Amino acid sequence: MAQITLKGNPVNTCGNLPEIGSAAPDFCLVASDLSEANLATYAGKKKVISAFPSVDTPTCALSVKAFTAKAASIENVVVLNVSQDLPFAQSRFCAAEGVENAVTLSAFRSSFGQDYGLEISDSVLKGLCSRAIIILDENNKVIYSEQVSEIADEPNYETALAVLG
Repeated sequence: MAQITLKGNPVNTCGNLPEIGSAAPDFCLVASDLSEANLATYAGKKKVISAFPSVDTPTCALSVKAFTAKAASIENVVVLNVSQDLPFAQSRFCAAEGVENAVTLSAFRSSFGQDYGLEISDSVLKGLCSRAIIILDENNKVIYSEQVSEIADEPNYETALAVLG
C-alpha cells in the first residue's frame, strides 16, 4: 500500500504499482466509443498509462493535455489516459479543451485500479485512481512507474518520457 497525500493530508492506495521489469496486468477498460480495450488493443506499441482521479480537476486536465502533446512526436507510443470518469465525460472534456487524438479509457466497470495497485482506499477520493504513470514496452513489460506522492501535483513528464527514448 502506497501512502500519498491530497493537499497534504494522508491518503492510501490499495497496493503498489507493478514493479519495473514485471509483466503488466491485462485490463478491460471502456473507450470513448463504448468499446472495450485491453493491452492487445495496443499491441506492438509502447504504452504510457497516465492514471488520475478525474478529468474534472485542474491537475488531471493539465496532465491529459501535457502527455498527449509531449508524446505526439514519439514514434510507436500511445498515451492511455485512464480514470473512473464515464466515457461521455472524458469525451466532453477533450472536446471542450480542444484535446485531439487523446486516448481516454474509463475504468468505471473494471478492476484496473486494484490490479495496478493505484486505487485510492480511503479519503474523499476513495475508489478513484491515484495519479500514477506506468510505461510499458512493446511486450507489456513495465519499464517505468511513478506514483505521484501529492495528488494535486503533476507527474514528472520529462523523466517519464525519457525512458521512451
